[in-house]
Amino acid sequence: MRCWVSRLLEIESPQDLDREGAAKAGWHSAMFRLVQFWNSDILGLSHTHFAKAPEMAGLPLRAIAPGAARSADHTRHHIALRLLPFVFVLYITNYLDRTSVAYAAIGMARDLGFNDRVFGMGIGIFFLSYVALQIPGALLVERWSARGMISATMIVWGSLTALTALVHTPAQLYLARFLLGAAEAGFFPGVIVYLSHWFIQEDRAKATSNFMAAIPLSLIIGSPVAGWILGHNWSAVQGWRWLFFLEGVPAILLGIAAFFFLTDWPSEAAWLTPEQRQWISRRLAEEKPSNRQSFTLGQAMRSRPVLLLAAAAFLDYFAGYAVIFWFPTVLKRQSGFSDAHVGVLGAVPYAVALIAMLVNGWHSDRSRERRWHAAVPLFIAAAGFMCLISLPSSTLMTVLFFSMICVILAFLPAFWAIPTEILSESTAAVAVGMINALASVAGFAGPYVFGYLHTRTGSLIAGFGILMFCTLAAAILMLLTPVAARPRVSEFIAS
Repeated sequence: MRCWVSRLLEIESPQDLDREGAAKAGWHSAMFRLVQFWNSDILGLSHTHFAKAPEMAGLPLRAIAPGAARSADHTRHHIALRLLPFVFVLYITNYLDRTSVAYAAIGMARDLGFNDRVFGMGIGIFFLSYVALQIPGALLVERWSARGMISATMIVWGSLTALTALVHTPAQLYLARFLLGAAEAGFFPGVIVYLSHWFIQEDRAKATSNFMAAIPLSLIIGSPVAGWILGHNWSAVQGWRWLFFLEGVPAILLGIAAFFFLTDWPSEAAWLTPEQRQWISRRLAEEKPSNRQSFTLGQAMRSRPVLLLAAAAFLDYFAGYAVIFWFPTVLKRQSGFSDAHVGVLGAVPYAVALIAMLVNGWHSDRSRERRWHAAVPLFIAAAGFMCLISLPSSTLMTVLFFSMICVILAFLPAFWAIPTEILSESTAAVAVGMINALASVAGFAGPYVFGYLHTRTGSLIAGFGILMFCTLAAAILMLLTPVAARPRVSEFIAS
C-alpha cells in the first residue's frame, strides 16, 4: 500500500500524464481503485478520501496534498489564535479570584486574628458548592451555550470576589467563599468541553496546556502583585480588602466581553470561511468515539475509566490545592520576609511549573501519549515532598523543593485531554463534570487537612507525608487508565 501511494505521489502535474500517455493514466486510475478497495473493503475504513478515485487519476496530487495540508494548518492556527489567548486570560482571572485568599490570609490573620483552622475551612468551603454544580455546568455548556454559561459565571463570581472585601468575621468569610464556589462551578468543566468542540485530538493537549498554563502564570503574576497590595493601605482600607476588590472587577468586565467574543460551535463561526468550517466540523466528527449512546451519572459512577480518572484527579488536587493555598503562609513564617518579598519568592515555583506544563503538553501531543505524561509530574512532586520531609530546611531549599512540587501542575494538560479522547461526546460531558466534581472535593479536604494537622501537631511533617502519598498513588492510577485510540489509517493517509 505504501508503494502504491508513493508511486501516485510522484505525479508532478497533468502535463506529466499527457507526456506519459493514456496507458499510464489508466494504470494510475486502476491503482487508485485498488487503494480505495484496500482502504474501504479490507480495512473497513472511510470512503471519504478515495471516493473519487477515477477522477483524481489525472489531478496533480503532489500539488493537492500540500495545499490541503496548508489549508488545514491555517484553519487550526486560526482557531487557536482566535480562542486560546482569550480563554487563557479568562482562566488567569478565574484563578486569581479563587486563590486571592492565599495571600489575603496573611493580612486577615494580622487584622482579624483568624487562625489556620479558620483559613483551612474558609479555603475549603469554596469547594462544597463548587462540587455540587460541576456536572450541571458542564451539561449546560454542551446543551445550551458555552458563551452564555461562561459569561454569566464570570460576572457573578467577579461581583462576589469584590464583595469578599467586606468580610469581618469567620462566618462571613465562609459564606463569601461558599457563594464564590457556586458561581465558579461551571467555568472549568465548561471550558474543557468547549475546547473539545474546536480542537482535534492532535491539538487538544496543547490547547489544554496553553489554557491551563494560566494557573501557574496567574500565580506568577498574582504573587508579587498580591504581596505589594498587602503592604499598602489606601483611604484607611486594609490592603487585603483592596486585593479582593481589585481582582474581582476584571472578571466582571471580561464576562461581558466573553458573551460577544466566543462562538459556541464551528458551524456558527462567521470568522471562519465555509471551507474551514466544513473541514474542522468533519475532522471533529471523524474523531468522535463510535459509542454515541447516552450516558447517565449512574453509568459514570460504574465506569472503570471514569472512576480511575476521578480518583487520580482527587489525589492530585488534594496535594495541589494544599500547596497553592498554604505555600505563601509557610514561606512567610519560615523566612520572616516582608509581604512583598514573600510575593516575589512565591512566584519562582510557578515559573518552573509554567515551563513544565507547556513542554509536557507539547510533548504529549507530539508523541500522542497521555498516561506517562500525566504520571511523571506526579512522581517529581512526590520526590519534592520527600525532600521537604527528610532534608534540612532553609528559605532557599524550601523554594527549590516547592519548585519540584509545583511541577505537579504539568499533570493537567495531558490528564484533561484523556476524557474527551477515550469517551463519546455525551459520555465526556458527564464524565468531565463528574471527574472535576469529585476531584474538587479535594480542594476542600487538602487545605483543611493540612491546616488541621499543622494546628494539632505544630509541625509540617505529617501534612507533607500525606501529600507525598497522594501524589504517588495518583501517578500509579494514571498508569492504569485506558490508552486513547490512535487516529484511523484513512485519516493518516489523508494528512
